[in-house]
Amino acid sequence: MTTPRTIVIKIGGGEGIDLEPALNEIASLVRDGARVVLVHGGSHETNIVSEQLGHPPAFITSPSGHTSRRTNRKTLEIFEMVYCGKINKSVVERLHQLGVDAVGLSGIDGGLWRGARKDAIRAVEDGRTVIIRDDLTGRVEHVDGVFLNMLLDHARTPVLCPPALSADNEAINVDADRAAAITASALGADELLLLSNVPGVLRDPSDPSSLIATAGASDEVVRAAAKGRMKNKVLAAEEAITGGVGRVVIASANADTPIASARTGAGTVFEGAPA
Repeated sequence: MTTPRTIVIKIGGGEGIDLEPALNEIASLVRDGARVVLVHGGSHETNIVSEQLGHPPAFITSPSGHTSRRTNRKTLEIFEMVYCGKINKSVVERLHQLGVDAVGLSGIDGGLWRGARKDAIRAVEDGRTVIIRDDLTGRVEHVDGVFLNMLLDHARTPVLCPPALSADNEAINVDADRAAAITASALGADELLLLSNVPGVLRDPSDPSSLIATAGASDEVVRAAAKGRMKNKVLAAEEAITGGVGRVVIASANADTPIASARTGAGTVFEGAPA
């Protein structure tokens, strides 16, 4: 008997991303017997709601060039409202309409995603490095794979989103790409697809034709080319490969069939070592 493939799919929440084509493909994969975990973002919608609520979004950039949302308590409340509420439940609703027994969870639920809150963050402001100590951010370090496998074994499809829980049981904002990567590793996934509003890692971010088609687990060319948010996606891909995931693809969420396109190599493909 063939073991069903386990596929973790992370779809970003950037401006202009239409989830519908991917959700239709997920329904097809589930009908065909695949074990699918969907991780979603919601950054653009969060920015809109933050503006509407009079709490405009703010971002910080580390000295190494990583960009993240400045997350105080008010920001985290808006973040949870959009990610855990509006987006997560609308995705679960749509998947049920497509015949998928989806279960929507944040990383808080059941302590699904846990990690340490960052005590201090170095950020570049006006050309100088400053230390921020009140940010509610961190990184997922542990995934409850037993819980996720229980859902998958009972034909449920988990739909996951940040935030996660700290060691002190405090909600923390975490990068969804890297959370998807450690989730894929915890499940021993065959594939991790990181889909967003870019076609993959580009040598020149302004030139879609400069796509880097293949990459190794620690590819200096890819690392050098990754700018802004793409740095986190490349880190996520490397962490997933190191964690035993068979294959990672960074690709566009905006193709007619984004999942099928990514699985056939339309993007930047990271391959794990042969078993």
